[in-house]
Parts: sequence; C-alpha cells; structure tokens
Amino acid sequence: MGLNYTDGCVNFRDVGEYLELIMGDSSFPVGRLYRGGSIDYVKNPEEIGLPNSVISLRGSLDYEEFDIDYYHFPMDNKIEKYHTDKKEVRRWLNGIIRLFEKPTLQYPVLVHCLSGKDRTGIVIAALLLICGIDREAITEEYLLSEGEVDEVLIANAMDGLADLGAYFHKVDLKLVKDNLLGMNS
Repeated sequence: MGLNYTDGCVNFRDVGEYLELIMGDSSFPVGRLYRGGSIDYVKNPEEIGLPNSVISLRGSLDYEEFDIDYYHFPMDNKIEKYHTDKKEVRRWLNGIIRLFEKPTLQYPVLVHCLSGKDRTGIVIAALLLICGIDREAITEEYLLSEGEVDEVLIANAMDGLADLGAYFHKVDLKLVKDNLLGMNS
C-alpha cells in the first residue's frame, strides 16, 4: 500500500516534538522546524503547524495558497540524494543550509518534498547534526516516516557529512545552529 498524497501532508511532524519523545529531553525546540511531504492538498496552514516559511525540495513548484515565505530547492530525481559525497548533492545541501544563516528566515519552517522522507530526511539530518543532535536520535526520527525508509541509507548520508566544517565550509554553522535553536530570536 502506497502513501495517500490526497489527505493533507504525508509524514508531517514537528521535529522538536518527536526528538523530545525520542531523547526524553528538549535538546531541540518544539514548534521551530517541521517536516513532511507534498502540501498540494493542505487546505489550512494549521494542518502543517502554521509555518511562516516553506522550503520545498520538490522538482515542481508548490501550489502557493498561503501567505507565507516560499523557497524552492529542486533536485533532479536522477541524482541519488543519499550520496552526500557527490558534488551535486553537496551544492544542493549547502544552498539549503545557507538559507538558515539568514536572520530574515521566518520560523517555524516547514521542509518538505513529495513523500517527506528522502530529500527531506537528508536535509533534516544535516540540520540536526549541525545542532549537535545524536546520530541515533536522528536515525530514529527519520525512521518514523511512512514509506520505504532505510537505516543504512540515512547512515551513509550522515557519514558523508561527518566533517561538517569542511562539508559546509562557506556556511556559518554556529549561526545556523543558533538560528535553529532560537538563540537569536
């Protein structure tokens, strides 16, 4: 049985809320970062946590119905996103992470792709690694997604990000972390 894309936003969740359940502490704020799949069938922004910004990783543009900030970072489906060591994936991820440096980025932020598990999973994993979240907790949060998810794939993706400073060498990682955690609000 496949995912139902016509019923709201598949795999939608508040990353901070689920990390709190997984880790038993509040290492990452609730209500700051959401993830999910297609928002084409979302009728009310309350269904997706009332985000102020949406980062779409889909190839096609979202149907923009809500009065919020939209950012589009498409990635060709021919490119294997879990191979974070590939030049195309590195360039794509750096562009997305660089957005989190900006003081103008409005929170909460929803990161989404079609299913909310692969491209979204990699971006969320990168953001959580930057925030110092344990790899086991990141993996467990990723595995909550419906559809085909694979612990080995996300582990390989995180392995490719092992040296965050080198991988994101043109990004101010401290600023990204502080912005995500709400330290600059």
